[in-house]
Amino acid sequence: MTRTGQASPLHPLTAGLPRLRALAEGADHVDVKTVEGDLTLREFLCGLASWEPGWVRFLYRVRAVFVRLLGMRQEGIPSARVIRPEDVSFTPGDSMMFFTVADAEEDHYFVAGVTESHLTAHLAVVAEPGRFHVATIVKYNRWTGPVYFNVIRPFHHLVVGGMARAAVRGARPS
Repeated sequence: MTRTGQASPLHPLTAGLPRLRALAEGADHVDVKTVEGDLTLREFLCGLASWEPGWVRFLYRVRAVFVRLLGMRQEGIPSARVIRPEDVSFTPGDSMMFFTVADAEEDHYFVAGVTESHLTAHLAVVAEPGRFHVATIVKYNRWTGPVYFNVIRPFHHLVVGGMARAAVRGARPS
């Protein structure tokens, strides 16, 4: 986790990526998962977005109850869909999963974000030859942000790590 005054785990990834560096500055939470794989960035993003085992859908159902306790709403349960590489958009403003593309460059990086009442989260993927870095950057918007994120944090690590590993394997469990 990154807090003010600590070095960001994104530092080596932000060289030449001012948008990513700007997002990480002042973030309340930053984590990076790194996986190795010989895919294009588009192929990796397809695997990332298409992975949704049953236990993740169950966690979304639990989340729906939890966010109501915090006075927030969840608009249904997001559902992954299998997408093809040509369906991945690198155009800012387009959607991927429940995120909106913020900045992207083919075969180099992809940054997308979502803003909710309690927090703003960005998912960034930086591609290097044979390696992908999947970063999560979170900024709290109000008091419910840290309460929410600290409860889901252990599951967040499992989900994002699972997504990254599945993307490299090309696995798409239902």
